[in-house]
Amino acid sequence: MIYRFLKWVAGIALHWFYREIRIVGEENIPADGPVLIAANHQNALVDSLIAGWIMPRRIAMTAKATLIENPLLAVLFRIVGVVPLRRASDESAKTNGSLDRARNANAFREILRVLTRSGAVLIFPEGKSHNESGLEPLKSGLARLALRARDEESIRNLRVLPIGLTFENKAVPGSIVGVRIGEPLKLDAWPNDDVGALTQEIAQRLRSVSELAGLPPEPPSADPRAKTFLAKWLIAEAAAWGHFTHELPIRIARSIAERRSTDADHPAMLTMTFGVGLVLVAYALQTAVVGILSGSVWLATLYLVSLFVGAYWAAFEKHPAHY
Repeated sequence: MIYRFLKWVAGIALHWFYREIRIVGEENIPADGPVLIAANHQNALVDSLIAGWIMPRRIAMTAKATLIENPLLAVLFRIVGVVPLRRASDESAKTNGSLDRARNANAFREILRVLTRSGAVLIFPEGKSHNESGLEPLKSGLARLALRARDEESIRNLRVLPIGLTFENKAVPGSIVGVRIGEPLKLDAWPNDDVGALTQEIAQRLRSVSELAGLPPEPPSADPRAKTFLAKWLIAEAAAWGHFTHELPIRIARSIAERRSTDADHPAMLTMTFGVGLVLVAYALQTAVVGILSGSVWLATLYLVSLFVGAYWAAFEKHPAHY
């Protein structure tokens, strides 16, 4: 329940910053069974939010272990089920170059446990977020994990699903995000246990849906017969109400984000972070005013519900596939 609510909030917050998220290849997403999701990594935590939002099933996520040093993120990660990974670059900085080769043993066990239960796990095989337009060299961890799951844990029907994320301009509000989902790689059909060869294959598939693909074209307009006139009118009115009631806090959040950003990764994430806080404050103030002026708890509650409905349709009016 908490995961679904946070996914709902993430979808709305993503559309506070980006005008449109174009998705191609949703039919390639396995409806069930164990899945390792391999995504490129150009926009820090935003990449995880996008991947979580587009997936129709619950996914476990991985993130660099240094993030859990933030107590708020640590709590959120525990709620959502994020598996922290200790990166070699972070560990070597702490230990003057000395690395524990078993540093991610617990994380690997947790990921394997999820796969054993036919779950899906998101991994960024580049191992870091970056500002390059192309794919960075992949680490071997994903391939080693996939082969271990197949050969040592006897997990059958495991697939590696490549997801390419492309940004028109990730630091600019109102820009476009592209998501391409490639055909899954079936581990049962992979002919050997060569980690290097599997890593190369994953890289090739991931590159084909990211840097070589570019932004997806604008999708065709929805069939006008798909909704009645009344339904379309109600949705348009709800969306207009949502834009009106959220315009000020989101503008303020964007302004704060722009001033605090020191990297292209920051504007979108900071806008969403400050946006959630400011929107909740705005909700509380507006609901309190309505309650005081009307003297009715029911009217105040109804007004609060209208704010949530407006937020939803303002974000998803043009995304009928995700209603």
